[in-house]
Amino acid sequence: MSKNFLHKAQNTLLIAALLALFGTLTVSAQGPAPTDDEVNAIAKQLFCPVCESTPLDVCPTEACRQWRELIREMLADGKSEAEIKQYFVEHFGAQVLNEPPNKFASYAVPVAAFLIGAFLLFRGFQMWLKPVKADTALEGGSGLPESEAKPIPQDDYIARLEEEVKKQK
Repeated sequence: MSKNFLHKAQNTLLIAALLALFGTLTVSAQGPAPTDDEVNAIAKQLFCPVCESTPLDVCPTEACRQWRELIREMLADGKSEAEIKQYFVEHFGAQVLNEPPNKFASYAVPVAAFLIGAFLLFRGFQMWLKPVKADTALEGGSGLPESEAKPIPQDDYIARLEEEVKKQK
């Protein structure tokens, strides 16, 4: 055998040994693959962006299967649960979260609307149930106290009409 052939074989074996050594190092650096339980623990906290009110961990669609695989890949890359949720919120909106983000307006607006509505209802019932004086209502008054009542201009025709009505009684 020639020296050239032995030299090439030696180099080939050296390269194969180095590739095998470094190939196992990169595989061992990745760590164990995420389990289905780890993936489902995060997927359970997310809703399917396509299906109506279906958690991502039980959704049977192909899109959800792909999103669960994406969660698996992100976990394998070392992403945290918060980072994965943030990714889904950025791409699909806050409606994918099982629990909406805690914002002050989420609580303040409904409470304020209820209080304003209750006040308006209270004032409406108060005005509605306010008794009207019978004598002012019959005399054509406004039902307001005298200090708030505006004088009604009476012309000669109305005065004569009222006299005729009184005579009829």
